Amino acid sequence: MKTIKEIISNEIIIKKSKFIGIIYPISTIDEVDNILRQLKLKHKNSTHICYSYIIDSKRKANDDGEPSGTAGIPILTVLERYDMNYILGVVIRYFGGIKLGAGGLIRAYSNTINDLLKQATLIEPILGITVTLITDYQYKKELEYLINKYQIINKQYNNQISYTIKIPITDWTNIKENHNLTNITYIEHEKVLID
Repeated sequence: MKTIKEIISNEIIIKKSKFIGIIYPISTIDEVDNILRQLKLKHKNSTHICYSYIIDSKRKANDDGEPSGTAGIPILTVLERYDMNYILGVVIRYFGGIKLGAGGLIRAYSNTINDLLKQATLIEPILGITVTLITDYQYKKELEYLINKYQIINKQYNNQISYTIKIPITDWTNIKENHNLTNITYIEHEKVLID
C-alpha cells in the first residue's frame, strides 16, 4: 500500500463546470472531518464537495448530492486502483450550467483524482503516534537517550521536563516493552503519518 508525500491539487474545466481536485495524506477520521469543514467554508458557493478516503480497512465515499455512485465511488475506485492508504481524495465542483450525465460525471471525478495521483510522489506509509514524555530533571539524559532519533515536536522545561515526539508505532511499542519507563510518565496522543 502507498500514500502520498504531500497535498496536491489541480483544477479542470469540463463543459463550463469547474472541478477542483485535492488529495491529502491523512492519519485519522478526525483529520478528514477537519479538512472537509475547512473546504466547506472556503468553497461555500460550490455545488458539490465529493470525497472518498481510505484509512486501513475504513473506506468512505460521499457523492454530496451528485447522482448516486457518480462521484464518491469513482474517486474511491481510483484510490483503490493505485493501492492507496491513509489518503483523502476530494473533488469540489462548481456547476457550469451544462449537465454531464452519469457517465460524464463518473469520468470527470475519476479523471480528476487519477491526474493528481499521476503527479504525486507515492511513498510507503509509516504509521506513527505522538507521545508526550514527562520526567524529573535527574532522568533527562535517560529520556533523551530513548528519544534521540525521533522528531521532537515540543519541549518544555517547567517543574519537570516534557518532550512531545512523533514516533513510528512499532518503535513506540518496542520502547514500552523493552525499556524501564518507571521514571517517565507518558501520554499517547493521536496517530499520525511519519514523513
